[in-house]
Amino acid sequence: MSDGFEALFSLQEHDAAVDRLRHQHDTLPERAAVADTETTLSTTEAALALVRADRDAVDRREKALDDEASSLKAKADEVERKMYSGEISSPKELQAMQAEVEQLRSHQSELETTELELMEQREPLDAKFAALTAAVAAHRTQLESLGGQLTAAEDAVKAQARVELAARQELATRIDAALLAEYERCRTLTHGTGVARLVGTACGACHLSIPSTEAERIRHAPAGTIEHCDNCGAILVASAVLGDDPVEP
Repeated sequence: MSDGFEALFSLQEHDAAVDRLRHQHDTLPERAAVADTETTLSTTEAALALVRADRDAVDRREKALDDEASSLKAKADEVERKMYSGEISSPKELQAMQAEVEQLRSHQSELETTELELMEQREPLDAKFAALTAAVAAHRTQLESLGGQLTAAEDAVKAQARVELAARQELATRIDAALLAEYERCRTLTHGTGVARLVGTACGACHLSIPSTEAERIRHAPAGTIEHCDNCGAILVASAVLGDDPVEP
């Protein structure tokens, strides 16, 4: 059974390595970089959408003004054509038509002035739109590159984990099934440490002391007896069982 306990410690080294690799996989710096870039990209895309909406609104208003101004110009041109065509001979009617042309031209001019103001408003929007569009493209390129780096880093960690798991699986086949099951139960209970050495009166898992009488009882228990730490529940193995010299904590 002492060989079984020794194997448990070796098994636990593989389990600890796998746990470290899982933590490493979940906390890769490349993963954080991808998350940060995704956040930046999302923020930039949202800003771009707002600028696009503002620019489109200006475009619609500008087009509406242009269409209206063009309509007024066409109407004024048509009235002037009639005025100078000789079709109208009444001075009073010609005077009314001239007043109408002046009114149409005035309104047209006002619309064109407003249209110019809108064009001035559009210039900074166009500049911001271009800058944000370029930023989005840059962030997407960066995200693609970081995604490749993350995949490569994940693959490297997974390859190491496969090696540890294969060694762990091979070793587990050489451990008594009941002892292995108890180790697994204790490891779950203690969130990682299934077996520990008794060093003096201290548990190597939780580093808490147990009563000296309990420590002596464990040291002199019959070979193959599975003992546990009263504090954390890990399988507790006396150094003498493993052939180690007892060391006081």
